[in-house]
Amino acid sequence: MLNISIHKSLKVFSVLIILCCSKYSFSQTINDAGLWTTATIEKEFNKASIFLTEEFRLRENLTQINLFYTDIGVSYKVIKPLKISLSYRSIEKYQPDQTFNYRHRLMLDVTWRSRLGSWTIAYRQRLQSELRNINRSPSGTVPEWYARSKFQVKYDLNKPVTPYIGTELRYQIKDSRNKESDGLWHRVRYFAGLDYKLNDTHALGVYYLIQHEFNVVTPQNLYIVGLEYTLSLF
Repeated sequence: MLNISIHKSLKVFSVLIILCCSKYSFSQTINDAGLWTTATIEKEFNKASIFLTEEFRLRENLTQINLFYTDIGVSYKVIKPLKISLSYRSIEKYQPDQTFNYRHRLMLDVTWRSRLGSWTIAYRQRLQSELRNINRSPSGTVPEWYARSKFQVKYDLNKPVTPYIGTELRYQIKDSRNKESDGLWHRVRYFAGLDYKLNDTHALGVYYLIQHEFNVVTPQNLYIVGLEYTLSLF
C-alpha cells in the first residue's frame, strides 16, 4: 500500500507541474522508443569518490544511433545523508547527415538521502550548463542552463535485488536555441527499475523510463529500456 501511495504522489506532483505551467498544450507530439546502456567504474576514498561513466543510446525505435557520452566526476559526502558531486560530460550526438554534434556539459549535484526502515528516499538537485558546436555555430559559445529535480524511492528486500521508482523534472533557466521555454518546466520523467548486486564489486541494473515534454514547440514522448553495469572499487 505504501509503495502504491508513493507512486501516486509522484505522478500527481508531476501532473500538477504540467497543468500549471503548460504553454504549448496543442502541439503535435512525437513518440519514440529507445535503449540506453550504461557502464560505470567508481572508486571510494573515505568520504570522497571518483567515477567514470560511459553510455550509448539508440533511438527511432532502437534502429538508429542517438548518442555516446562520457562522464567523469568526483563526489564528496559532507555529512552522512548529504553528498555533493561535480562532473564533466563529453557528448557525441549523431546527426541526420551522419556526422556528430559535440557537446560539453558541466553538472553540479546536491543529493540528500534518508533511510526509513527498509525504505531509502533520495532527492537530487542538479544545475547543469552545456555548450554545443563550439566551432561550428555562432551560438556555440553561449551556454544552456537547466535545473533538474529528481526524487527516488528504493525498497530493501534484504536480498541482492533492490526495486525502485522515481520521477525527475527539468526546468529551463536559459537556452538561446529554444527561448520559448525559458523560465518554464518543460520535461518530466517517470522510471522504475531493479538493481541486482552480484557481490561487493559488481552490480547490474535494469529500468523502464517514460519521458514527456511540454512547453516546447514540438514535444516528444520517449519510452526507454535501460541496462546498467557498475564496478565499485574500494
